[in-house]
Amino acid sequence: MLDEYKKTQHIAYKILNTSVKKNTFSHAYLFDTNGFPESSKIIMSFVKTLLCPNKYTNKEKCGECHQCEVIESGNFPEIKIINPDGMWIKKKQLQELQSEFGEKAIIGNKRIYIINHADRLNTSAANSILKFLEEPEEGIIAILQTDNIYSVLETIRSRCQIIRLTNIPKKEETPIKTIKKILFLNRKNSKELINSEEIDFKINKIIEFVNYYELHHLDTILFINKLWLEHIKTKNEMLDAFDVMIMYYKDILNIKLGTNPDIFEQNRIINQIIDNNKTNDLYNKIKILNQKKQNIKNNANSKLLMDKLIIDLEGGI
Repeated sequence: MLDEYKKTQHIAYKILNTSVKKNTFSHAYLFDTNGFPESSKIIMSFVKTLLCPNKYTNKEKCGECHQCEVIESGNFPEIKIINPDGMWIKKKQLQELQSEFGEKAIIGNKRIYIINHADRLNTSAANSILKFLEEPEEGIIAILQTDNIYSVLETIRSRCQIIRLTNIPKKEETPIKTIKKILFLNRKNSKELINSEEIDFKINKIIEFVNYYELHHLDTILFINKLWLEHIKTKNEMLDAFDVMIMYYKDILNIKLGTNPDIFEQNRIINQIIDNNKTNDLYNKIKILNQKKQNIKNNANSKLLMDKLIIDLEGGI
């Protein structure tokens, strides 16, 4: 239930709990999970409260009712969960949702649809869900979930109430160890990744590359072989490397916005990057990195891609 996250997700809990108490629900929520391992659980806890006739947020008040058991079993008729079909969430899935939710609720007066990995909405699906969000029907609540909020269309973000979860890495873990675990979960790599010293070396090189670029800008192109291509060679290494850069810039953005970083500790170089970038600059850089990831999947030439990346990060000079 929702109260279980009162301490670990204090800010998110406060926002959600207040909306429950005041009965001021948004028609759409976008959960920025930040890699929090129980993101799906907290979302389902919120869903239980939304559908609960008594708006209970803990088991002590209501016990374990039949409705919650049905929700947990995945058979509750007023909840629809959409996951990517392969790499992407497709327009057909959204059309089926709209058709199904065109009918009245069977139980209660609310219907809820959850879109996992909302950053994987393809263009037509994103446009389809955008229309659904622009003209919300009474009693229908959208919950979108993503690990990478900057890959979700800005027009979709602007129509949702953003709920930011906080990742809670163990204090004894180094940033590199945390990154390797995230890469392992994202890519389902072999367990050797977790213990590989070579991966440690590559992650350090990726961070060094970003730091060098932030200090030298376009001149980075002159040294791209030594800084990048000698270390990051395969397609999977490129995908992982871009994920690491996105994590790094997200933490820099978090610090600039006055929130706690998820992985990297604030240091002199990060402070210098913050001073040299406006908030919008960091947003754009994250967006560009996500766009270039798609080119990697399409087998783009590594040297040309990295040259173009630097040019685009500089504003397309």
